[in-house]
Amino acid sequence: MKNLLNYQSCEYDCGPVSLTNAIRYLFDRETIYPDIIKYIMLYCLDSYNEAGEFGKRGTSASAMMFLSNWLNEFGRIKNFPILCEFVSGRDVCLSDSCRITSALQQGGVVLLRLFLDVSHYVLLTGIDGNRIYLFDPYYEELDDPELDPEYFEEGITFITDQPKRANRLISMERLNHLTEGYYEMGPYAAREAVIVFNRETRLTPEDTIEYFI
Repeated sequence: MKNLLNYQSCEYDCGPVSLTNAIRYLFDRETIYPDIIKYIMLYCLDSYNEAGEFGKRGTSASAMMFLSNWLNEFGRIKNFPILCEFVSGRDVCLSDSCRITSALQQGGVVLLRLFLDVSHYVLLTGIDGNRIYLFDPYYEELDDPELDPEYFEEGITFITDQPKRANRLISMERLNHLTEGYYEMGPYAAREAVIVFNRETRLTPEDTIEYFI
C-alpha cells in the first residue's frame, strides 16, 4: 500500500521530509525498512544558521550526497531495489534530454532544491506537457487570506486532489529561471538534486512516458 505524502513539522525539515516522500512515493509501506527513515532523519538538518543555531539552516548538499551514497549501499546489502544519483550545477535543468526529465519519464522521482522565499527542497513526481508535477512539503491553503501573492504568479498551479502524488503543477520555464523567485531553481551554482528510482518499477527507454516541450 502506498502512503500519503507528508508535510513539514517545522520551518526547516523540507529536506528529510522530501527525501522520505521519495521513499513513500516509490515503495509500498510494507517494504520500507525502518532503518531508512531513521538514517534520513539522523543525517539531515545538519546546517547552522548565521546565529550558530544547529538545524536552522536546513539540510546541506553534503548531507544529500552522503544519503544518496548510503541508500545505494543499503540497497545493495539488503537487496532493496533503490537507486540514487546526486547531481548539481548545470546538470540540474529541465530540457528534452536532461537527466531530470529522463528520470521522470522512467518513473523515477527527483528531490530538487529550489527557492520558496529561501532555498527549499521539493519532490518532482511527473511531467505533463511542459509542466512538472511536484509535492511541496510546506503546507499552504489557497483560501488563506495571508497566502503570499507570489503563489499566484504565472506558471504556478495548486493541486488539491492528489495527496499521494503532487500538490503543485509548475511550468518548466519557471523552474528553469536563474533567479530566486518562487519555484525557480536559481543560479547554477546553487542547484542540486537527487534522482531516485525503484529498480523494480523503473521503465526501460522503450517504455518511457512521452512528453512535449
